[in-house]
Amino acid sequence: MDGYGAGAPVSGPAEAALRVIIADDQASVREGLVLLLGMQPGIEVTAAAADGQQALDLVAEHHPDAILLDLHMPVMDGIEATQMLTAEHPEVAIVVLTTYADDTSVLSALRAGARSYLTKDADSADIARALHSAVRGLSVMDPAVQATLLAATASGTGSTLPAGEAREQPDGLTAREAEILALIARGMTNPEIAAALVLSNHTVKSHINRIFAKTNSRDRAAATKYAQAHNLQ
Repeated sequence: MDGYGAGAPVSGPAEAALRVIIADDQASVREGLVLLLGMQPGIEVTAAAADGQQALDLVAEHHPDAILLDLHMPVMDGIEATQMLTAEHPEVAIVVLTTYADDTSVLSALRAGARSYLTKDADSADIARALHSAVRGLSVMDPAVQATLLAATASGTGSTLPAGEAREQPDGLTAREAEILALIARGMTNPEIAAALVLSNHTVKSHINRIFAKTNSRDRAAATKYAQAHNLQ
């Protein structure tokens, strides 16, 4: 888990630009983010949404690499939108950008499937780095959020995070991917995993494809050996 100034470098000119959707209910903030991120090398803002439902619709239409999402929005808030995006579009990296750094907001967003969490104190370069890192499967938290997570862990309020959320996974695996890899290692089929995690078969297959790519596994047997070697069972 990285703080500001860490994480993946911005893509070079030889790489395809990262396609990003921005969702924020405040027009001035939304338009400002579109402008500022559009000026960052390696970032292409493909669309902007004013609420969570519109964000879902735009993701389905544009298939971006990542979405930059506020939490408190009308129609559908950022937590519910994050849950829906994680279930329906697991290939899209979710980065929360909000004014709130309280433990309830942070933990709810991470449990829902957000990969990174920034406050609006972040500058455009920090946000660009977080987006690139999130697409690679890495988590980026700003210092205020890291402090909140540490305090929540110390007080016990963070103890209900999903398995694997509290520690960094190997090779950029997300917490959900690590969870699915553990179920593969237990011999579960795709339909069994889908039923256990309340996901669609398509979503599970998308997760498994990314797991195989990140772990260099050719098949389930190789993935199982990887899980055993990294204590992910």
